[in-house]
Amino acid sequence: MLFYYVRHGDPIYDPDSLTPLGERQAEALSRRFALHGLDEIYASTSNRAILTATPTSEVLKKKITLLDWANEGHAWNELTVKTPEGKRWLFHRAEIKELFHTPEIVKLGFEWYTHPAFAEYNYKAGLERIQKESDAFFEAHGYKHEGGGKYKVVEKNSKRIALFAHQGFGLAFLSCLLAIPYPQFCSHFDLGHTSMTAILFEEENGYAYPRVISYSNDSHIYREGLPTKYCNTIYF
Repeated sequence: MLFYYVRHGDPIYDPDSLTPLGERQAEALSRRFALHGLDEIYASTSNRAILTATPTSEVLKKKITLLDWANEGHAWNELTVKTPEGKRWLFHRAEIKELFHTPEIVKLGFEWYTHPAFAEYNYKAGLERIQKESDAFFEAHGYKHEGGGKYKVVEKNSKRIALFAHQGFGLAFLSCLLAIPYPQFCSHFDLGHTSMTAILFEEENGYAYPRVISYSNDSHIYREGLPTKYCNTIYF
């Protein structure tokens, strides 16, 4: 199985939608998916994710199946920190990233949230929710998670499937899927608008070890001559 994780296009967060640029990004992505096709299309219940998936759905004539557990609103309530300016993602705070890389938290690995600095939060529950839903999703496609990023191939699957969702949710979701502790993953990896991450589930003696073969790829944006400013901040 080839699994694609796609972040939504350039967003309008309130009301939940896409900018004109985001719409063009989504259309460019649909032309990319049209080259090889998809068997199944999934999207978060957020409007910006649905709007990003819609051009691909129309081009390929495939319905969009909505997954509320992938909605970023849930992750926002689970993986943010309180600041004087309001809630912020953990990975957006310089002091949190510095803390993430202290020997104490690195040593804690997947149980980083037990550090006293996070005592007032329940990050464990948020990550366990995402892990549980992720495991159920992939098991429904024939891959049963046995822990540590190792999946038993219950039913071999040669499909191409895509999930259109978000950055904040996606960093936690991908860290669960790839069995990389969240502090390290969200500090060193990011997802651009309409970027496509491709993960291969390839059987090896009855098991699959999801392997990233392309991460946060936005070559469709270059091909269409759209602005290549990463998340509206940095030009590449």
